[in-house]
Amino acid sequence: MDEFLTVALSFPTLPYSIVLAFAVLYWLLAAFGVVDDGIAHDGLDLHLGDDGLHGISGMFARLGLGGAPVMLVIALLAFFGWTVTYFVHLFLLQPLPTPVRWLAGSVTALLALLLAVPLSVAVLRPIRRLLLRLRPVPQASLLGRVGVVASPQVTATVGHANVDDGGAGLILQVRSQDGSVLIRGDRVVLLDYLADHNHYLVVRENAHPALSIQDSLIAGDKEIHR
Repeated sequence: MDEFLTVALSFPTLPYSIVLAFAVLYWLLAAFGVVDDGIAHDGLDLHLGDDGLHGISGMFARLGLGGAPVMLVIALLAFFGWTVTYFVHLFLLQPLPTPVRWLAGSVTALLALLLAVPLSVAVLRPIRRLLLRLRPVPQASLLGRVGVVASPQVTATVGHANVDDGGAGLILQVRSQDGSVLIRGDRVVLLDYLADHNHYLVVRENAHPALSIQDSLIAGDKEIHR
């Protein structure tokens, strides 16, 4: 154990030990929901609002390490770099004089990073496919669609409606936008979605300006053809 700590906490293994420890701590915090794991983001990457991290993400993509959370890539690079450096340090560098060990250690640390890149790419290949399957399929916006009131009434505080989505249909929580009372069977238009309250704001179909104009044009066209 003493020899392990001596090698792990001395150059050239120490830099990789620090990065690896940070990565492990990060993923432990992510497992408990303290920090974002980045998997749910579009592109499967962490977007932390920092130009430096965006630059790192772009560099990883050019190396074939894109399509996965940045911290996962860093963890893999640190793990493989640490593994290579640790065993070279343990079996080859320890007996060397200090100046030679520092020089050889610097070269070892650089070569370990270069070797860690293709190894990480190979490991990320199946992980990337798994993450793509786990990513939620984006849903098309329902705004502007017409639904039918299914509850006894829809007011500013209660109600639901059926909306045809091309499949089995959707039952959505809806609220009257203008405060009017809509009754079962009324056709309504979805105008806005309030994510905080998980419901849509609706108006009666014939009260929607765009649809009213459209209906008028259709009616006028029918009169012309008569």
